[in-house]
Amino acid sequence: MGDLTDTDHRDAAGEESVGGGTVALDAGDPLALERQVCFALSVASRSVVAVYRPLLEPMGLTHPQYLVMLALWQRAPRSVKDLSALLQLDPGTLSPLLKRLEAAGYVRRERDPGDERVLAVTLTEAGTALRARAERVPAAVVARLGMGLDELQRLHESLTRVIAAARA
Repeated sequence: MGDLTDTDHRDAAGEESVGGGTVALDAGDPLALERQVCFALSVASRSVVAVYRPLLEPMGLTHPQYLVMLALWQRAPRSVKDLSALLQLDPGTLSPLLKRLEAAGYVRRERDPGDERVLAVTLTEAGTALRARAERVPAAVVARLGMGLDELQRLHESLTRVIAAARA
């Protein structure tokens, strides 16, 4: 499960040469970095988000903003509370994302006329139109990852199980 670059090597003795240094790998060491699920998930997350970055920048979106827009393209308006739960972000993290999306002209935040305590987020015309450009993103990500759809679907299912297990 190690993360070896083109210049990194693993020899017959199980030693890994990384950046000019050699690190002995102990397959039985429960604290070996390469064996940690958290490490693999962390590196995979950063790497996948980096794949999205050049695709989202022309649209003026960060990856977290893209996730908000995906939720709103699926159904809008949504309450901030609903978005927070769906995206699994606390309101303190979500609020600045919504402010920036509003400043960009993609969303509008308004009090729900039926319940003034509820802050509803809805798409603007520009936010709705942005969806057409975003429709190219998933295929471009799949192409850049170089993995088959079946493999990515299995990965998604496994990660969904990991999320559920971690929350249990």
